[in-house]
Amino acid sequence: MRDLQTTVLHLLGLDPFQLAYPHLGLKQRPIGPDDEVAHLCEGILA
Repeated sequence: MRDLQTTVLHLLGLDPFQLAYPHLGLKQRPIGPDDEVAHLCEGILA
């Protein structure tokens, strides 16, 4: 699911690894806390 969210954000022109928002005093990202977990789906982009 994170791969799909990462790909959709990329297609919208947003950097999914830099996009963050404050929530309960923490820096949250829509793709989760780890960069290693989310990857772009190159097959969808082709």
